[in-house]
Amino acid sequence: MKLTEEQKTLFKQVNDIMLGIRPVYLVGGAVRDILMNKEPNDYDFCTELEPDQVEALVKKSGRRAYLIGKKYGTIGCKINGQMIEITTFRTETYQSGNRKPDVEYVNDITSDLSRRDFTINAIALRLDNYHLIDPYNGKQDIQDRIIRAVGITKHRFKEDPLRMLRTIRLASKYDFIIHIDTFKKIESGAIQILNISKERWVQELDKLLKTNHVRYGLTLLWKSNLLKYMIPELQLQFNYNQNSQYHNYLLHEHTSLVVENIRKDTDDLNMLWAGLLHDIAKPFVRTDKFSDIVPGVISLPYQPIIKSNYIGHEVLGAELVKKLALYLKWSNDRTEKVYQLVLHHLEDTCPLRKYDNESKTDNILSETRKDLLLDEKYRTKWFEEHGTVKVENKIVKMEDLK
Repeated sequence: MKLTEEQKTLFKQVNDIMLGIRPVYLVGGAVRDILMNKEPNDYDFCTELEPDQVEALVKKSGRRAYLIGKKYGTIGCKINGQMIEITTFRTETYQSGNRKPDVEYVNDITSDLSRRDFTINAIALRLDNYHLIDPYNGKQDIQDRIIRAVGITKHRFKEDPLRMLRTIRLASKYDFIIHIDTFKKIESGAIQILNISKERWVQELDKLLKTNHVRYGLTLLWKSNLLKYMIPELQLQFNYNQNSQYHNYLLHEHTSLVVENIRKDTDDLNMLWAGLLHDIAKPFVRTDKFSDIVPGVISLPYQPIIKSNYIGHEVLGAELVKKLALYLKWSNDRTEKVYQLVLHHLEDTCPLRKYDNESKTDNILSETRKDLLLDEKYRTKWFEEHGTVKVENKIVKMEDLK
């Protein structure tokens, strides 16, 4: 484990506050991030000492003790202008139907780590000797890039169902895989997310949309069943074949690619949410029609071609954004900005248009849409834009089809 000089200084100062009476440990995401050679956003510490004792020691060191979390065992203080928190070792017991736990103070670090959500967050670093306490092999899971729940998975998610969404957000943030047992428990227990406030949903979804691997994260979100209960209109996009001459991606693939392309340029949440929701109305406005048949120019069966249109999806989509905004308790500012972006996303003057166009197709026409090459108008448009098409694993030019 590599520590910076600033971290060593901070840890010594925290240890000095406690006067060496009992060991102090760095815990949680900070240990995970240090093991991944990343700079932690914040530092949380824990100790065997009870809150009154910690408060007295902080004041004895000449610092102000922040007591807002004292009833949960946490005392805050500032070191060199940075807020840190010191929490008493504890276990948590959840009563049925109540998300707030009964807290019991304990005297060993291992018991405290047992209440953590994931193995990668259940590691402690003792400050006086830099010894790692890792009862759940979290360090190995970091090396293997796996997110795995601590202990009995269904118990961890029942204690706080938001952990299901946090699992996906962390996988998206660090490009980790989710252990199969952990993911299966998310799939089977997804309905529990309804026990969590919409505000907490939005906090996690905001963080997810700003991750560097957001396309991967959104794919996990669709597969997890969570959207079925959070935003069911969006869940309809999963594996939805658009059957459109303008797209060769499934609808959820297109949407996640739009968000990914936006994220490459900006972390503006209004743009990211608009990218996520811009096609939310498509399944509701779809109309199918038969097109004229053009004799085959490649070895494909001679059959009628059904095309699908989505006329008006931007208008209905914007209205759905308004309803969803009320449900998710968005601010008026976010509601209006996302509404306008979705409403106008088909217009060239809309900043969302660029990302929508970039995310519709590539030069590999999906197996389900190769029949579109039978349509002369579409075939000409395709080759004007792409030059070639991949047919039966061979790159084919326009002149090769004539």
